Amino acid sequence: MSTSSISRRSLLLGALSLAACAPGGTAAPTPSRLAAPSVTSSSPKGEITIWNRSGDLFKVFDAAIGKFRAAYPDVKVNHLSVDIGAKLANTLITGTDVPDGSFWDDANIGSQAEHLYDLTDLIAPYREQTAPYKLSVNTVEGRIYGVPWDLDPGLLWYREDLLAEASIDPASLTTYDDLLVASQKLKERDPKARPIHLDKNPFLGQLWLEMLANQQGTSMTDAQGRLRLDSEEYRRIFTWIQKAAKDKLVTHTPYLEPADLASIENGQQAFIPWAIWWSFAPQQLLKQTKGKWRPMPLPAWTPGGARSGVMGGSSFIIPAKAKNPQLAWLLYEFLCFKEPGIAAVYGPNSVYPGGLSTSIPSYLPALDPEKPLFKDDMGLWKVATEAARNIPPAAPIPAWWAKSVDYLGNNLQLLIEGKLSPDDVIAESSKKIQRNLIDRS
Repeated sequence: MSTSSISRRSLLLGALSLAACAPGGTAAPTPSRLAAPSVTSSSPKGEITIWNRSGDLFKVFDAAIGKFRAAYPDVKVNHLSVDIGAKLANTLITGTDVPDGSFWDDANIGSQAEHLYDLTDLIAPYREQTAPYKLSVNTVEGRIYGVPWDLDPGLLWYREDLLAEASIDPASLTTYDDLLVASQKLKERDPKARPIHLDKNPFLGQLWLEMLANQQGTSMTDAQGRLRLDSEEYRRIFTWIQKAAKDKLVTHTPYLEPADLASIENGQQAFIPWAIWWSFAPQQLLKQTKGKWRPMPLPAWTPGGARSGVMGGSSFIIPAKAKNPQLAWLLYEFLCFKEPGIAAVYGPNSVYPGGLSTSIPSYLPALDPEKPLFKDDMGLWKVATEAARNIPPAAPIPAWWAKSVDYLGNNLQLLIEGKLSPDDVIAESSKKIQRNLIDRS
């Protein structure tokens, strides 16, 4: 794997990390509300400092910010590459040398809401045109604290040639039970086949699990922060995983590491139920099977149920102690809600000549199925934009979500390995999360 591939993969993992973690049950934050800029859009002046992650995505945003500079020549933007995961939270708490705005995982925004500007009034004109899920993960007690950026819908990636050889019509895969039937058929043709990818990384496995729960309109906790793993929805997922593993229909490998890539290339895997950002694999990493992978909507858990959920995502925040918050808002409004800014981020650029295709905008008017923002030779844009419109909104998710991987994420792995039953996973995970995380928070 090339250095650039590793860098991009690491970036994706960072950009989505903790994406299932907006908090619930926290005390009501009391930052100031940010009012609409008092200057006219044609005459803003000043200087802002904007933090972003390093890597490919920084370069993409740097080019897009160049478009903003051209539109607002009197606004100086200092765009800095920062280790946001290590630095931003502490900076917000101390209030020293805070940026005017920053990229951040959706996961973290709610837990730091007291240190952020309340953007509810500024988001209001765009609220009805923004994916409900993105609004929900940026909302704490009815107020919005992040500017929604990307949307990472879950899709089912499949090997078109393998399904054709087995006379499996992708359109017939409407439920997860259908997926098991198709996988069994592929295995009968090739005993070495283990068609369905289940991830061996506990964190990514739990993130994937929450995507499947989101499909069913639920999540680890409810709006009041109460644990709800012991539910029909989670039991349905765990039972399906248990059956798939017992029937030897599963390839259990870590995400895009050498063993995973090898089993993808040799035809052992045929189905990857994952987020849109798996597109990086067929576009950049896979050599032997490049051009053979296609996306489609996830199967539904029940007939007529939702065909997508969210797995990942990031937004932008404006610290309550920013020096020029209104100019930061002007930048983020340009990037997230204005056509030139959205096109600059997702369209062709020097980093990705075909455009950024590992997520889509959360601003629904940008999701015209007939007008892809990036080069699309897999039918990805149309499938992803349709999936995005069917994602259920989320309940607030606790700030301790990442710590729960020690319990739920690890137990999920034991379920796949046949060492725990669905009831065991629910009981053990619920007990430890309640005792070690909820009761102590």
